[in-house]
Amino acid sequence: MRIADIYRMKKPVLSLEVFPPKPGYSLKTVFRTLDGLRDLNPSFVSVTYASRGDSTEKTVEIASRVRNEYGCESLAHMTCIGHTRGEVETVLDSLKARGVKNILALRGDVPPDSSAENRDYRYASELISEITARESFCVGAAAYPEGHIEAKRISHDLDNLRRKVDAGAEFLISQLFFDNRVFYDFLERVRGRKIDVPVVPGIMPILNYKQIKRIVMMCGVSIPAKLLNLFDRYSRNPDDLAKAGVDYAIAQISDLVNEGADGIHLYTMNRIPQIREIVFRSGQREAK
Repeated sequence: MRIADIYRMKKPVLSLEVFPPKPGYSLKTVFRTLDGLRDLNPSFVSVTYASRGDSTEKTVEIASRVRNEYGCESLAHMTCIGHTRGEVETVLDSLKARGVKNILALRGDVPPDSSAENRDYRYASELISEITARESFCVGAAAYPEGHIEAKRISHDLDNLRRKVDAGAEFLISQLFFDNRVFYDFLERVRGRKIDVPVVPGIMPILNYKQIKRIVMMCGVSIPAKLLNLFDRYSRNPDDLAKAGVDYAIAQISDLVNEGADGIHLYTMNRIPQIREIVFRSGQREAK
């Protein structure tokens, strides 16, 4: 099923995101995660992607198995920076052959060298146009509530978001954020640009201080005072921080759902017990 149709059929939609292992590592970890979260019955599972190593093939394989073995719709991430058109077409052919119908089209991280200069894509909107021209896929795109870290102005980032939708993106999944007011303000600006596709909040639970610190620095995400207090209190006690992080995510999700969010997209970080607790305690699924 096309994910855009899922968002039209019900609300809120629960989706989960899993992470392929690093190049050279077995896929067993991610399938253990899928086994542990399977009974949550997510509307779809999103599979992240990186442009280097063997992760392209792993993303295709995981997305295929999610759909064909687990019976759950899958969303395959796909980046374009540093790729030729021929390489992109090969991946699209592979996804189509395996029955994967949904793609999250991303630019991807710019390589530290100049290897991307002579490639065929510079922006995610170009990749979206390429995919939608095939008429075989439903395409989603990323949204940045606080603006992409490379954007000089929020207005420039919103212009770029408009280009993604004009190119054919049918739904948007947000980067993580820790203050719901940031998301609500962003959504108001998005609707003011006459962008009317579903805009889904992405929630990343705080389960590991070092991991969150690294991601925040990479993405330029702000940390509200309430969360800084949690870091100060629990940064030296990983177990207590994870418990507080679960409570924080539950509070975020409950508020977003009460305010009519199109869905909740949970970045699982391949953590089974904590994600199950968040889903059940936030009321997105009933424990059996």
